[in-house]
Amino acid sequence: MQQDANTNATDALVSVDGLTVAFTTDSGETQVLHGIDLDIFPGERVAIVGESGSGKSTVAAAIMGLLASNGRVSGGSITLRGEELTGASERDMRSIRGEQIGLVPQDPMSNLNPTMKVGAQIADTIRAHPASHGDLSRASVKQRVTELMSLAGIPDAERRSRQYPHEFSGGMRQRVLIAIGLACNPQLLIADEPTSALDVTVQRQILDHLQTLINAEGIALLFITHDLGLAADRADRVIVMRHGRIVEQGTPEQILKDPREEYTRRLLDAAPSLVAVRDGSRDGDDDAAKVLSEPEAVAGAAAGAAAGQDALLRVRNLTKDYRIRGGGGTLRAVNDISFDVAPGTTTAIVGESGSGKTTLSRMVLGLEDPTSGTVHLGDEDIAAAKGARMRAARRRMQPVFQDPFGSLDPTYSIERLIDEPLRIFGIGDRASRRARVAELLDQVSLPRAVAQRRPAQLSGGQRQRVAIARALAINPQLVVCDEAVSALDVLVQDQILDLLAELQADIGLTYLFITHDLAVVRQIAHEVLVMKQGAVVESGPVDTIFQTPETEYTAQLLDSIPGAAFFA
Repeated sequence: MQQDANTNATDALVSVDGLTVAFTTDSGETQVLHGIDLDIFPGERVAIVGESGSGKSTVAAAIMGLLASNGRVSGGSITLRGEELTGASERDMRSIRGEQIGLVPQDPMSNLNPTMKVGAQIADTIRAHPASHGDLSRASVKQRVTELMSLAGIPDAERRSRQYPHEFSGGMRQRVLIAIGLACNPQLLIADEPTSALDVTVQRQILDHLQTLINAEGIALLFITHDLGLAADRADRVIVMRHGRIVEQGTPEQILKDPREEYTRRLLDAAPSLVAVRDGSRDGDDDAAKVLSEPEAVAGAAAGAAAGQDALLRVRNLTKDYRIRGGGGTLRAVNDISFDVAPGTTTAIVGESGSGKTTLSRMVLGLEDPTSGTVHLGDEDIAAAKGARMRAARRRMQPVFQDPFGSLDPTYSIERLIDEPLRIFGIGDRASRRARVAELLDQVSLPRAVAQRRPAQLSGGQRQRVAIARALAINPQLVVCDEAVSALDVLVQDQILDLLAELQADIGLTYLFITHDLAVVRQIAHEVLVMKQGAVVESGPVDTIFQTPETEYTAQLLDSIPGAAFFA
């Protein structure tokens, strides 16, 4: 929807006028939003973009009346169809949430009850708002749950409604949250990073569904994202925030092609999706090809690995089957995969959620036993290694996972987290380990003062740097990055990718990079394997895959990269 020149604020569904929000901490009260003015009209799609800490999620929380207990609206007004929301009672806000304003939060694991089946959780939302549903019989609610799950892109919805969150992939769990957000047909849907965990094709499917609802029902969408390409594709208006203020807003064309502010230009230059579709081939482009130092030598090493010569990692005919509960047979998650990774190179494994890429990485790390096939790290057969042999192999390879907050013990200091691998493997004494921690903090560009802090006291990007430092502590040859940057905003993501590139150039690290984000692959990989339903459907050098894909599936993945329409 394009806003008509004659449209005025009295027609707005939601009006935010001079909004200020403050949080109380041990050091006093800190203002985090500074005079936000924002109107959202029926059927309009508004995207708020900005780095972590810019205040974009705080705007959404204020509209929903869901600020943290130490936060308060300290000034300004929020109205819904002229009704003032600031100062409304919790009882009134509970009736507004769901029925009039729906929410799709970012993190499904903290927003879904792990002890309840997902269908029951969607059903609870329906029953909590009887005014939105005429028939609340068991059969009617069950049918509505199935419809919502299908609408959110969950296949075999009736069967899967009887499963628990841990039986879903990260992308599938996110789709459950989307189904919950749509359950009561709200007038405004606030989507806070709703597709950051999803691959590009599923992302397109879900956002197409949302667009259908907007067109048919006049639902407005407030879309919070760090992906400017996604905002450009899906919004009528883009609002750029920094330090709790709106610094720029306009149509996607204005923001992407003619930004006024230097900060907006920095966001554009750091966005992988826009780099991938805007810059074309990386030949001669050192900025786009982050890890491609000495490209001729790297190409030769990759070619040698493809022939099985001097490969650091060799995977042969790897297969993994899982038993389906209730006598339902088996599910083949990984199907007869073979590839090699040369020392000092990056091989990316890409594919949709559920394609088997994470299962593959877990077998490489020795965290899952293959049903058949082999994984060799150098001369060591990982699948056959036990005891001391596996312990030695694990010194040579380390993981970096998607969620550093979940993979770092929140009760440990940063120093203890980083030196834990050294203690486990009995490397050095206390003084030498402390010196090694300081060296690693320098290596990942963190101040040494963070050593005594806890993970909760660091930003998401800083925690991911700690995870990388921890992985490097015992000098591994291979680092397996499983969605290592997908949860980060574009500026922090760009910093982490630069860091990985520098480490590869400086100490010759080899990366196996698992991701659903083809735009990131374009920037960091030498070789790419494209997976679908457990099998590799296409593989080769990254430029070959991007410029001349051989399969329709790969072409669909590439066509789904956000922002492509603006730089076609």
